Amino acid sequence: MLLLIAFLFPMIAGVVASVWPGLSGKTRKVLYAGIMLITDALGIAAMRIGTPGTLFAISEQVRAQFRLDDVGRFALAAVLILYTAVCFYAFSYMEKEERESSFFAFYFVSLGAMIAVCMSGNLMTLYFSFELATLSSVPLVLHEMTKDAVAAGMKYLFYSIAGALLGLLAVFFVYYYSAGSAEFVYGGFLDPAKTAGHESVLLVVLFLGIIGFGTKAGMYPMHGWLPTAHPIAPAPASALLSGIIAKAGVVAVIRLVYYCAGADFLRGTWVQTAWLCLAMLTVFMGSMMAFQEKIIKKRLAYSTISQISYIMVALACLSDDGLKGGLLQLMAHMAAKGTLFLSAGVFICALGFHEIHELKGIGKRLPVTMWCFMIAALSLVGIPPMGGFTSKWKIAAAALGNGMGILSVLPPIVLLISALLTAGYLFPVVIDAFFPGKGEAAGNASRKGIDPVYEGMSVIPENDDRSKPDLRMNAPMIALCAAALAVGVFGTQIVGRMTL
Repeated sequence: MLLLIAFLFPMIAGVVASVWPGLSGKTRKVLYAGIMLITDALGIAAMRIGTPGTLFAISEQVRAQFRLDDVGRFALAAVLILYTAVCFYAFSYMEKEERESSFFAFYFVSLGAMIAVCMSGNLMTLYFSFELATLSSVPLVLHEMTKDAVAAGMKYLFYSIAGALLGLLAVFFVYYYSAGSAEFVYGGFLDPAKTAGHESVLLVVLFLGIIGFGTKAGMYPMHGWLPTAHPIAPAPASALLSGIIAKAGVVAVIRLVYYCAGADFLRGTWVQTAWLCLAMLTVFMGSMMAFQEKIIKKRLAYSTISQISYIMVALACLSDDGLKGGLLQLMAHMAAKGTLFLSAGVFICALGFHEIHELKGIGKRLPVTMWCFMIAALSLVGIPPMGGFTSKWKIAAAALGNGMGILSVLPPIVLLISALLTAGYLFPVVIDAFFPGKGEAAGNASRKGIDPVYEGMSVIPENDDRSKPDLRMNAPMIALCAAALAVGVFGTQIVGRMTL
């Protein structure tokens, strides 16, 4: 029962608080904060004492069943950390946006859906939760309701539907060839008697399922929605999409490969080879595109394509170490990329800056924001002791031990090249922000999209507090930076104790 309450409560309470008539903006924020904190408490309680529960059952095999194992707990912790940070950040950011109540309504529905993804006890439940996470996050992309926002939202929806259909095909076949109740079991539950003679068909379907669920994670060739949707959405929504909602695809792939088919079924087959090659291609391609991009949020979106595919590289190793390395990267990327998108939101919300060249000298005006940006960049590149270093080290070690010849050596090389490219598109932003050079200053009036408050000024006054974020925006970024550091310091011990 506790597991069911944990994901149903934020959905119901969030919608009620958003649509209830006559409430002031301040009262709604207090309600939203209360709902978020109660959801956190329910999530923590579910991780500690939650017992399996069934919401409804169509047949013995097709049941909406929820339970938590260590993988689900780890993913749930990431969901709660980022959603909590974004909730308080959005209190300030969304004051300048229209339809604030609408944003928070879909925010809480997507939160409930993501919790359900983490708590799913079988593949059918995961699929329903996965689809709900998609449908509830589309309005977050559409929020501004401009022509570009609608186009981006529709592209996100169409890609997601196409990917989900491929995933559904895998669900059908897995259930057909399953033994028993089809509940998640590490090592898989396929019936050898049923699969005998049909291995080739099942391999094709599982590969399509990986591609389908990988669409949400931005894996090539189904990555096109991500650089379109992320820059259009409000910064809090971009942080959620990149930091955790895209990870719903990762969780689905983990469950399909490791807990339904079983890693042994795929190890050494053409599926493992093709999957690993696609993941490495996505890592390299995303980094190259990010390196060339000049718009802040679009650069971060391409970066997400690359960084999430680090997880796919780890999972394609089909080993315990690969799975644990992928989970570490999930948490480290959540914290770092959440911080970077929230930082970009400060640039946009406070000053109206959207492009990289506009950030020269901004470190003096927004020191907290740029320090958070720098710490997150260090983690994303993989500088010790940040979480990005720990996760990438574990992934490289898993690749070297996968026994695939040249494909054991290529992943670490690709990851190293990607890390250098990541440094190339993030570190110059930090350097220019703190050391712009003589004659360079933030606030040039020729910049497009500048906040109307400063229109006509040659230089924005440095002592003008209107250009500075408040504690509601700074505190979540600082907390996420702390989370990125914690993953680096404690992450290896945490995943080392996990029971898969």
